[in-house]
Amino acid sequence: MKVMKFGGTSVGRPERMRDIAGLISREDEPKIIVLSALSGTTNSLVEISEALSVSDRMGASEKIDALYKHYQAFVSDLFKTEEGLAEGKKIVEDHFEFLNIILKISYSESLNKDILAQGELLSTKIMSAYLKEIKVPHVWIPALDFMTIDSYGEPQLGSIKVKLAQILREHKDTNLFITQGFICRNSRGEVDNLKRGGSDYTASLVAAATGASVCEIWTDIDGMHNGDPRIVEGTTPVRKLSFNEAAELAYFGAKILHPASIWPAQHYNFPVRLLNTMEPDAPGTIISSEADEEGVKAIAAKDNIVAVKIKSSRMLLAHGFLRKIFEVFEKYTTSIDMVTTSEVAVSLTIDDESRLKLIVKELEAYGQITTDHNQTIICVVGNKVALAPNILIKTFDSLNDIPVRMVSFGGSRDNVSILVPREYKEQALQQLHSGLFG
Repeated sequence: MKVMKFGGTSVGRPERMRDIAGLISREDEPKIIVLSALSGTTNSLVEISEALSVSDRMGASEKIDALYKHYQAFVSDLFKTEEGLAEGKKIVEDHFEFLNIILKISYSESLNKDILAQGELLSTKIMSAYLKEIKVPHVWIPALDFMTIDSYGEPQLGSIKVKLAQILREHKDTNLFITQGFICRNSRGEVDNLKRGGSDYTASLVAAATGASVCEIWTDIDGMHNGDPRIVEGTTPVRKLSFNEAAELAYFGAKILHPASIWPAQHYNFPVRLLNTMEPDAPGTIISSEADEEGVKAIAAKDNIVAVKIKSSRMLLAHGFLRKIFEVFEKYTTSIDMVTTSEVAVSLTIDDESRLKLIVKELEAYGQITTDHNQTIICVVGNKVALAPNILIKTFDSLNDIPVRMVSFGGSRDNVSILVPREYKEQALQQLHSGLFG
């Protein structure tokens, strides 16, 4: 069994959906295909939901109409037979009938989740109808029948495995399945989701649940690059990464892969391949348990970081001081990215400031609190990169004219993290790429 996930840009235009149909039908190995919503759809659905949340029904209706026209044009271009076009149009009509009905319903968070689920349901049903038109045998399976999360929002892998196995047994003569990324059911049985980028997570969970030989993530770029190609010129694909290296890069800003998708692959030890739908024969990037050679592999950056500094002259002699600090962040379910300490201060970073005011209010009991907003974490990743003195020298020489706010070094042998003001991000990435990759 192979799992293949295609992102929004990979299915964003009719010709790309046709290309995917060719890719998934060119070999007989059993496959489960996980699709994202068409590119731009989830953003539009978020805007519709936000308009409804403030009772702007006129604005929501206009956004629904604009999205409807986009899908009408999409299916008209995609299908080439009368039967196929009729089925494609019916799929669009059914889902937009739902979106128009919700204009008359009171807004709630559960309704928001239903709205966001429409993108993946549309893309997979349209793909299924197209495969039917070109006579490719397959079965469409709803992720809502097997993908579940618990009351903490964590996937229930045991349950997913049992339910998916039962579905596959019911179609034991089928070699191709189409399902949705991102969407799931929560512990109350309601429609929910795995958050933005969750289609990668879905694919990895499906691969773990089915004992897949590989999980392929298909995007519009030829693997994970050693820098952000939108900012840095001359970046190149990294051909091999370990699970640890990939997890660091994904967490600290590499957009090509959802951070959570690494855990199932690492735990069940199946490789993840990052491939390009526009260049299907390119080698891409393979992520596995093998660490490959030592040295820097890539540089990533994570924006919208807030640095919090707690300064207290009582710290040196205060037993349990750090525990009390961390308990405040745990109380408000806010994760910490970086930490540095001295005798009189602790500095740390967070990427979610939704509860920052409450956190600061409680921290004030322990000392003087200052916050720096609009920061960026730049992460230098590679096998044992933190153990190589020449790499550290090159890293800091490359940043000698950039104000560095914090450095996290030694927590992981594969990562050196540096905090800089957001306005220096592009300069820092360019200089680091030049200094580390020549």
